[in-house]
Amino acid sequence: MTDASAARGPIDARGTIAVVPDAEPELVAAVERAGGAVAPLDERTRGIVWSGSSGGAALVEALERAPGVEWVQLPWAGIDPFAEVLPRFRGDGRVWTSGKGVYAGPVAEHALTLTLALLRRIPRRVRAGEWRRDHASRSLHGAEVVIVGAGGIATELLRLLAPFGVRASVVRRSAGEVAGAARTVTLDRLVEVATGADVLIVAAALTDETRGAVDAGVLAALAPGAVVVNVGRGAIVDTSALVAALESGRLGGAGLDVTDPEPLPTGHPLWSSPDCVITPHVADAMATTPALLAARVEHNVRAFLGEGEFLGRIDLDAGY
Repeated sequence: MTDASAARGPIDARGTIAVVPDAEPELVAAVERAGGAVAPLDERTRGIVWSGSSGGAALVEALERAPGVEWVQLPWAGIDPFAEVLPRFRGDGRVWTSGKGVYAGPVAEHALTLTLALLRRIPRRVRAGEWRRDHASRSLHGAEVVIVGAGGIATELLRLLAPFGVRASVVRRSAGEVAGAARTVTLDRLVEVATGADVLIVAAALTDETRGAVDAGVLAALAPGAVVVNVGRGAIVDTSALVAALESGRLGGAGLDVTDPEPLPTGHPLWSSPDCVITPHVADAMATTPALLAARVEHNVRAFLGEGEFLGRIDLDAGY
């Protein structure tokens, strides 16, 4: 326990975990299965399971009401809805955890779905309205693939891509190898590894470093007819550059589960691009998310009570 947390007093596991702002039944049950007791937020609260996907100001207010909180669990892999308020808690001694890795399976599956749809020109064909044959489809087998991000989604993607015999390059924030990747490089080498690539998949967190990383230069470096898939965060891809690349015909297609801006306004040129398919930020397959998040909460409540290590710890300095 840090000095800061010690100053708040010892952790009392009895009635000290609050599920807020809404006491979602799945999350309450997860806390109780792990041996914690759920109680309303007050001065006795030592752990918070945040059940809302947004609400930075509300989270600050909750922590002001419960200054003895030692651990905060956020619900999603990305923490950008709270990015404006989290820096004020740096070094405060609390443990912060998120849903990092929880939704990797369904998100990676969605990314693969978009990739195959683009390579087989499904967006253009579903709009055809008539029997119109062409032979422009491409295969994923043996393709040169670049994955931006090295977290759980990237790991699961590499597993799903393995049967296709692709040559995968992973681009990450810091140096270090990733199992299953032919090469792993840092973000400053993105243009280098994108050169001649057939598929670029964005599966990274949004930080100051990744914002706008996939720009006109990266898109121009891809092989003619290459496809871009984004299941990370919309602002990692320069939207204006993406529109221009699609309109030029050099980019084979774009599959976007996230956009910038988001929601994407009606009438935006991406909606009418014949080689673009957009899904409304649903890659995590909402039918499965409650159970997946509940399992993470259950694990982390046990860690909070002294059994094992926390999963999905947030680095407030790095921003994810």
